[in-house]
Amino acid sequence: MAKNLVIMESPAKAKTVKKYLGSNYEVLASGGHVRDLPKSSLGVDVNADFDPHYITIRGKGDVLAALRREVKKADKIYLATDPDREGEAIAWHLLEVLKTDPKKTYRITFNEITKNAVKNSMKNAREIDMNLVDAQQARRILDRMVGYEISPILWGKVKRGLSAGRVQSAALRMICDREAEIGAFVKEEYWTLSGDFTAEGEKKPVSAVYYGKKKKAELKKEADCDKVLEAVKDAKFTVTEVKEGERRKNAPLPFTTSTLQQEAAKTLNFTTQKTMRVAQQLYEGVDVKGHGTLGLITYLRTDSTRISEEADAAVKKYIADEIGKDYLGGAAKAQGGDRRIQDAHEAIRPSYVELTPDALKNDLSKEQLRLYQLIWKRFVASRMKDAVYASTTLKIEGNGHVFTGNFSSVKFDGYEKVYSFSDDEEKTAKKGRIPAVGTVFASAVLTKEQHFTQPPSHFTEASLVKTMEETGIGRPSTYAPTITTLLSRHYVSKEGKALFVTDLGEAVNELMKQAFPSIVATDFTATMETLLDGVEEGNVQWKNVVRNFYPDLHEAVKEAQDSLNNVKIADEVSDVVCELCGRQMVYKYGPHGKFLACPGFPECRNTKQILERTGIPCPKCGKELVMRRTRKGRRYFGCEGYPECDYMSWQKP
Repeated sequence: MAKNLVIMESPAKAKTVKKYLGSNYEVLASGGHVRDLPKSSLGVDVNADFDPHYITIRGKGDVLAALRREVKKADKIYLATDPDREGEAIAWHLLEVLKTDPKKTYRITFNEITKNAVKNSMKNAREIDMNLVDAQQARRILDRMVGYEISPILWGKVKRGLSAGRVQSAALRMICDREAEIGAFVKEEYWTLSGDFTAEGEKKPVSAVYYGKKKKAELKKEADCDKVLEAVKDAKFTVTEVKEGERRKNAPLPFTTSTLQQEAAKTLNFTTQKTMRVAQQLYEGVDVKGHGTLGLITYLRTDSTRISEEADAAVKKYIADEIGKDYLGGAAKAQGGDRRIQDAHEAIRPSYVELTPDALKNDLSKEQLRLYQLIWKRFVASRMKDAVYASTTLKIEGNGHVFTGNFSSVKFDGYEKVYSFSDDEEKTAKKGRIPAVGTVFASAVLTKEQHFTQPPSHFTEASLVKTMEETGIGRPSTYAPTITTLLSRHYVSKEGKALFVTDLGEAVNELMKQAFPSIVATDFTATMETLLDGVEEGNVQWKNVVRNFYPDLHEAVKEAQDSLNNVKIADEVSDVVCELCGRQMVYKYGPHGKFLACPGFPECRNTKQILERTGIPCPKCGKELVMRRTRKGRRYFGCEGYPECDYMSWQKP
């Protein structure tokens, strides 16, 4: 029997695929990239037309040795890494480092790990797409140049351990600009006037808000409200107009990477990193009772909303059989927009629509089930009919002053039978029975209320991803790592869901704006992404992109080295006194987050954990429990009376 070798990235995926291919196939994992640019140097020869110098990643020797042994035995080798630029590059690096015979080496891709998808990929095996590889090489080299040229400037002018990045710095600029906008915001006062109108014989009032006379009035101060109240104090309020209408809410598109991260943040309170980690588990394969290991969702890094014909037919059959033919929607919708969509991928959807969240509740962890439920419901909803609402607009008049009320009720629930958006809550006025035109109200209770305009809200992870997508910064694979880097470098802190710029982040952004304005400009970063798309399509040579970029960057770095002043970032002072020397301790950052340190270092080396109070009494001695961390950063709960009281718990009591 011929022996075939399939090389994948993840051991979990390899395990799932192995069961579909049988004993004639050996399926192994590379564990991701096997070669990369060296960490100790730029790794790109700027004097030899920017040729990259790749080396084997430390720790990959044993993996490559095992792969080489199997390559020698194999009649055919299939490189089945992820179906994107990164996966294509990994396949090319494997081809290069394993020195396989190109005539017996094939590239295969699949968007979902199902038996049909894997078998079909074997029938459609191809050569490695060097346009995809070159697009990844160009991105990697551009990012390396930015990081290795600019980061030493930050180390010298601000502090060691900082970094700059092409996408990262542009995202930081966006957050800083939003903070500046919030800081410069001047609130303005305005008022609203609302009324509860009750008709004769009715118990429930109809609510409406003040509109004006012939045109919409602005109530800027309390006196404006008082003037209206004076004008209508003896008025008989009458219904002058009732308009009946219909409003449709379109069924949602299935998830892309961006929309999944946004919706998971809003409805599940997942960080972008957590969303991608759990989605990766669902994609690679989960043990399902009665089925073995199954890949439950399609590929998770995509900006396409396309659905395969097979999946479209399966979900429509499910809707017709299980929900009702009346709910079955029309043809699949395409995503609009000018930016190129990588349509080789599908949207993120369940691999098997018949495997409902209820059917998998005993096979998935709580996090996996919640995310799978979100993806499953969104996919099914995308092929259902629109929701239809009956809408009523009411005009109530008294002494020439008009109040309006807007009401809606569900006429046909459509896709909402299965799924509703996180911001789908209906905001309509309370109502009794809708009165007819000419109805005179027996009583009216009018209420004035003061308001102030609100500044733009702070970015959350969800809104930052949305803005990055809208402005063309980054791609599906970069959103989560970019946010993670900003947080880990302490350029940005997170309070609740909101992202705030730290003093360090502000200093780095100001330096970048001053010395490297193009790097932090969103339009430059978006243009660079478009050029990389051009490389992928074969319309742009990857070295041309690098050749045009590097000289300007190198010149800017030389100028910054000479002209920029050092920036001193003062440590934030706490209210904790060092018990060894009496100084006020300051906040510092370590591998496991924030901690307290004495500013007298190195004379005084005192440090302390920052204790997060829980408000919960210790079950052992009654003092308060506080959250602490182990040396490896794991969180636990212990008594503030330690070491006198040794109570501890891994779970919050």
